[in-house]
Amino acid sequence: MCQSEIISRISTAHTGQPGLTASSFQLRHSKLAFPGEGEGEMEGDSKADTPDVPPSTDNTPQCLNKALEGLSSRWKNWWIRGILSLTMIIGFFLIIYLGPIMLILVMGVQIKCFHEIITIGYRVYHSYDLPWFRTLSWYFLICVNYFFYGETVADYFGALVQREEPLQFLVRYHRFISFALYLAGFCMFVLSLVKKHYRLQFYMFAWTHVTLLIVVTQSHLVIQNLFEGMIWFIVPISIVICNDIMAYLFGFFFGRTPLIKLSPKKTWEGFIGGFFATVFAYLLSQYQYFVCPVEYNSETNRFAVECEPSNLFMIQEYTLPAVVQNAVRWKTVNLYPFQIHSIALSTFASLIGPFGGFFASGFKRAFKIKDFADTIPGHGGIMDRFDCQYLMATFVHVYITSFIRGPNPSKVLQQLLVLQPEQQLSIFNTLRNHLGEKGMLPPAVEEAQ
Repeated sequence: MCQSEIISRISTAHTGQPGLTASSFQLRHSKLAFPGEGEGEMEGDSKADTPDVPPSTDNTPQCLNKALEGLSSRWKNWWIRGILSLTMIIGFFLIIYLGPIMLILVMGVQIKCFHEIITIGYRVYHSYDLPWFRTLSWYFLICVNYFFYGETVADYFGALVQREEPLQFLVRYHRFISFALYLAGFCMFVLSLVKKHYRLQFYMFAWTHVTLLIVVTQSHLVIQNLFEGMIWFIVPISIVICNDIMAYLFGFFFGRTPLIKLSPKKTWEGFIGGFFATVFAYLLSQYQYFVCPVEYNSETNRFAVECEPSNLFMIQEYTLPAVVQNAVRWKTVNLYPFQIHSIALSTFASLIGPFGGFFASGFKRAFKIKDFADTIPGHGGIMDRFDCQYLMATFVHVYITSFIRGPNPSKVLQQLLVLQPEQQLSIFNTLRNHLGEKGMLPPAVEEAQ
């Protein structure tokens, strides 16, 4: 006779309740043996394991509701999504016109996405009464942003750092300061632990850190892409937007085959339609404004987008394969090399990018919520619009570092400017000797040596 069966029989003899299980008997007797021990914690954890999120409210403007009141809910939702999508696209083009101010946009989107995910955690785990936790969540956000943005300042604003004495100190000891700030938050979390809520507090600690990993880290990669040239920021975002719109339209009007159960509206027809629609979104290579790296001009104290475009953005002639020549009757084709790379970006956006949305859909279903928030009528929260964007931004960063980026003279120069004078002089002499050995220095310079 196994141990659980013996316990079950003993529990029946003691209580007269044949339905009492071994685990229930053990739990009950553990409470009797240790009165008060863990009782409060179990009570809190039982609540924590039961997701209970209030339904999102409809914040559609009254003028839209009144104008569309005669339509069915299906078509009403279609018009609301369409109007708000068009508004967001216009806003996106306005931001493009404003230029590198997009850095502020990225920060704003990051903060809003963090707020939406953390708020879900508060609601799901009933954590409003946890001491310090809301404060600590935002404190950790500030710490991580300080670390990442500090790294960006050190890499791209060397001339500014060289001029300002306080910035030199902050850059020199940046990582130590970042670690000290995080350590202070870690210690505050440990000091805030309460006996009744141990497990719940660690749930929320992990929730906060996973949110930071998803939102802040990938936002930093978006900014890194932006500094490579606005085309690496605009094109991937446009691809995902185009893919989402075409997938929704094809799915709404023609789709009947569900692609994945987590998001029934994403259909095979919409998926394929979005793939072909996004291939044609690459006409920015001819504009210097979009292809040049974003750099900080220390003389004007402004961002500058001026350069001699690299070969990546120069028209080149390519010979088509023999099979293609027979089909289209062309032997060669003129393309920007970036257009070839854009096919890789488009393929990822169409085939892999939607899995960011599927992941978000699974997350929302796990906690029985429809949207992350109700910020945008018909669309949900900001995170609902950027679930695929973050995955796309990570891929673009990996793609640039693996296949595009070479040594960056501007970045090397920025690093040289923050060195000590004797270090700069040593590098200068080494570089002069190296160029002299290769015969690349003018005769007048070699005689001066």
